[in-house]
Amino acid sequence: MPSPASIARPVKACLEPIGRLEGRQEANRHQAAADSGSGIIGAVYATLSDPVLDSILIVDDDEGVTETFAQMLRLQGYVVHTALTAETGLLEAAESQPGAIILDLCMPTLDGLGFLRRLREAETSRATPVAIVTADYFLDDEISAELHALGAELRFKPLWLEDLVDLARNLLKVTH
Repeated sequence: MPSPASIARPVKACLEPIGRLEGRQEANRHQAAADSGSGIIGAVYATLSDPVLDSILIVDDDEGVTETFAQMLRLQGYVVHTALTAETGLLEAAESQPGAIILDLCMPTLDGLGFLRRLREAETSRATPVAIVTADYFLDDEISAELHALGAELRFKPLWLEDLVDLARNLLKVTH
């Protein structure tokens, strides 16, 4: 089975042209604002430039996966915060109060389950939707049951672009 890092590299390479396109789209949005938004074209540009206020926190110790997920979601208009450790993720969750969290299960020091237990202890994050993403297809039944009891959705890597976007959309529906 390929590692998440080996999957992230080709996906990242595919996203580079999109990043250049995103820069042109941003220039177009600024031009549309300068044109005062009159007519049908102005209305279309105004819709494109409306900010999406939904935020997602991605916590994964693999920097390639974290940055790839973040870039894919940012291109969809989400505000994305990232953390490379569960400890940093808990601090970021308390500070940014994200609408949803996408969390790796297997991390050093504090794993995703430990993160989720601590997250649920805090009053402000008890109801935050969380998806646990893992490459471990052979989870112990007790761990699966505890993840479910703590209100986490379980997904398996690799996640393709549309899977990731659907996951984010579904998680954020819970909060709206």
